[in-house]
Amino acid sequence: MTVRNNYLRYGTVAMTLHWLIAAGIIFMLCFGLYIALLPHGDPSLFPLVQLHKSIGLTILVLSLLRVMWRLINPVPPLPDTLSPALKVVARATHVFLYFLILAIPLSGWAMVSAARLPFPTMYFGLFEWPHISFIASLPLDAKTVARHTFSTTHLVLAIMTAVLLVLHVGAALQHHFVYRDDTLKRMLPGTKVRGEA
Repeated sequence: MTVRNNYLRYGTVAMTLHWLIAAGIIFMLCFGLYIALLPHGDPSLFPLVQLHKSIGLTILVLSLLRVMWRLINPVPPLPDTLSPALKVVARATHVFLYFLILAIPLSGWAMVSAARLPFPTMYFGLFEWPHISFIASLPLDAKTVARHTFSTTHLVLAIMTAVLLVLHVGAALQHHFVYRDDTLKRMLPGTKVRGEA
């Protein structure tokens, strides 16, 4: 298996980033829901939110790397068995997924930066992650409005991601079990696709 992508399959860098981000997003969707259901006075809320922020920022960094790698490393072509319309849908879905994996953590970072009380974000307890300065320096009234906007955006993006994730997994399984092509295999380590030596 190669480090870079080729015309048959994704390379180890793309696979590693894909599965790390996927695992992180699935975990964070569940974890975020759990945190949202906790009462406001729960003593475990603060450390759990700090952990949520740290994992979210990690996903942001991994997602930036994933997008940069994607820009310099072309992906394998879509199967010829797909109609032109389905190819457009597949490409649009991938672009939207890239947007979401960046937009969710960015909206969370913006929401934290707009907090009325400037609690620091301690990245896994190792160092303080800075707030977005132009948001953190807003007047208190403007911060209140901004925080509400970013909080709503964060929630809506999370719901959209959950829906798109189900569709994405469903499409991958359809390729594997119905179309019987190599679309899923080319993103799975340890598998062989047609044409490989």
